[in-house]
Order: sequence, then structure tokens, then C-alpha cells
Amino acid sequence: MLCPERVRRVPNQFSWIDQRLVREHYMERCTTHALALYLFLLTVGDAEGLSFYSDSTIAKLISLDVIAVQEARRVLISAELIAYQAPLFQVLSLNSSVPRRRANGPASIGEILKAGGVR
Repeated sequence: MLCPERVRRVPNQFSWIDQRLVREHYMERCTTHALALYLFLLTVGDAEGLSFYSDSTIAKLISLDVIAVQEARRVLISAELIAYQAPLFQVLSLNSSVPRRRANGPASIGEILKAGGVR
């Protein structure tokens, strides 16, 4: 399902690609194929992050098979980086309420509760 409340905006820092992808460990939750698809969707999306390329066209353009594209899409949806409602892809703004995963393990209970707004 598409998320109108999370329309993508240009981040405050210099680059269009949000640096929180690294700092908040989004990239660690993605496969190489998912990251290739994400870069493709960032590149072809309109100002609201929307695009409508078919799986077969994407597969040709990023040198994957259709099944790999579908799995990459599933990974990106799970990582909350995109939304998908056939035929539309939406690159989402990064959700700052996602608990941060520490490099040496999962988020602590305190981090999870804090991210959920529990005080």
C-alpha cells in the first residue's frame, strides 16, 4: 500500500541519498540486489518518489532476473525503504522511528521503547 504521509523530501545534508541509510543501518538489512533496485528506484522516481517500471524492464536494466527483482522488492519493503502497489513503486522517506540496530547486535529494549514513543 502506498504511503502519502511519507512523501520523500530532499534531505538537509548535501546529497540526495539520505546518509541515514548508513548511520541508521538500513543498508545492513538489505541484499546487494535490493540495494541495486533501491538505487534504480531513486534514480527513476519522480519528485514524490513514484515510478512504475515493470519487473521485466527493471530486470533488464539492472541485470537481474525477474525473480531476483521480486525478492529485492520484498527486502526493500521489509526494510521500510519502499512501498509497492502494482504497478507503482514509492521510495519512502526514512522513518526516524525505526529502532537503530547496533553494529554488534540488536537494538536494546530501551531503544525500542523510546522509538515507539513509550516514556
